[in-house]
Amino acid sequence: MQLTNLTIREAHELLTTKKISSVELTQAMLDRIHDVDKKVKSYVTVTDDLALEQAKKADERIAKGENVTPLTGIPFSMKDCISTRDVRTTCSSKILENYVPQYNATVTNKLADSGAVLVGKTNMDEFGMGSSCENSALFPTHNPWDLERVPGGSSGGAAASMSASLCTFSIGEDTGGSVRMPAGFTNVTGIKPTYGRVSRYGLIALASSFDCIGPMARDAYDCATVLEHIAGHDPLDSTTYQSPVTSYTKDINKPVKGMKLGIPKEYFVAGMEAGVESAMQEAIRTYEKLGMEIHEVSLPHTKYGLPVYYLLLFAEASANLARMDGTRFGLSVSDGAKDVIDIYLKTRHEGFGDEVKRRIMLGAYALSAGYYDAYYLKAQKVRTLLRRDFETAFSKVDLLLAPTCPTTAFKLGEKTSDPLEMYLSDIYVVATNPAGVPALALPAGFSNNMPVGMQLIGKHLDESTLFQVAHAYQQVTDWHKQQPNL
Repeated sequence: MQLTNLTIREAHELLTTKKISSVELTQAMLDRIHDVDKKVKSYVTVTDDLALEQAKKADERIAKGENVTPLTGIPFSMKDCISTRDVRTTCSSKILENYVPQYNATVTNKLADSGAVLVGKTNMDEFGMGSSCENSALFPTHNPWDLERVPGGSSGGAAASMSASLCTFSIGEDTGGSVRMPAGFTNVTGIKPTYGRVSRYGLIALASSFDCIGPMARDAYDCATVLEHIAGHDPLDSTTYQSPVTSYTKDINKPVKGMKLGIPKEYFVAGMEAGVESAMQEAIRTYEKLGMEIHEVSLPHTKYGLPVYYLLLFAEASANLARMDGTRFGLSVSDGAKDVIDIYLKTRHEGFGDEVKRRIMLGAYALSAGYYDAYYLKAQKVRTLLRRDFETAFSKVDLLLAPTCPTTAFKLGEKTSDPLEMYLSDIYVVATNPAGVPALALPAGFSNNMPVGMQLIGKHLDESTLFQVAHAYQQVTDWHKQQPNL
């Protein structure tokens, strides 16, 4: 029996019927990580001892039949910007390379309470700044489907660990497509929930008004299972919703016949890779066969989504990263420093990579006294227009369908010399973050032997519909079951 490519449901069934133990499952996963991840490089830290300790406790819970959840004993990976007590949390940056938090993020605590088993922390673009996982200060991650290509970013390590069967589910974080783009590039399913549905406490922030923690898994059902366990109000995060979390798996098998699926005309334009467009059209035909009504809709301010997203992102990142000053935690370069300002400058010069420095400078510029009204304030006004576009569309349809990216995964090094070209890779995924709406990425086919990702975009707090419609698609297709040969 191949234990490392099980779904959560399959693993849970084997665990609760005592056909396998969590220790056996976890050890099999750790063995595969140490064997395969030399090629993929998805993990920054592998937590062997912690994982086996948690697995042993999970087996004890199952033996007693107490507090057993669908995640009890299930191995998972976590993006390395989410705090884990006594486990190194680097954000894939030299400035935090040896940082060990003294507390857990709320999501970390919720998963620990559920009995899930943390097998390691995954690589990412430094502080989440990038679309390819090449901006990691530690090493680039490789796409399991083609080791010469990128896995997408910034949650590239999380997606690659899931795709390569190095965990049973993974926790990523999405600021502007950082779960969905790598999910699309690596043939896994991943969701960016509604902003405020999952607590950000303990997440090392990039852009506080955009950041969303979300799961990746083999299919929509597994993603729904994980989101049920990590979502909910948190008194430590004032932006979380007070409303209770519904059971996302309860209605996931309901038929989608009669539901209205919107196709944004602005997302289907010249420049899309032929294989990607073909996969999207085939997905639309599949939904028609399932009885859904297909309607063209317009999101007229889409063309402003990318500049608005990046301008606001740079501004918030500039403010958030001011705390990385070499005086409180992380790297501190004091040799030859004349005063505390000198420590601050030397630390940031050595600790931050080029992309982080670029975004801090542009963000500081946008927030400066002479340009605040012209840039930052205007971008916030256009952000409202983007949100209204989605509200107008959702008054006519139940959800939207779009590609996650206009192309499949590009080659390592292909876009690193042109930051603007790299930013353009995010064109289909960034608008949902300023609007705060949920979006789910799922496998939709292949182009030139590389995975094609599709995303479903929903109304605020309507993750249930996204899971239902994604699950219906995955019941009649098997793209999500395809796995890379490593």
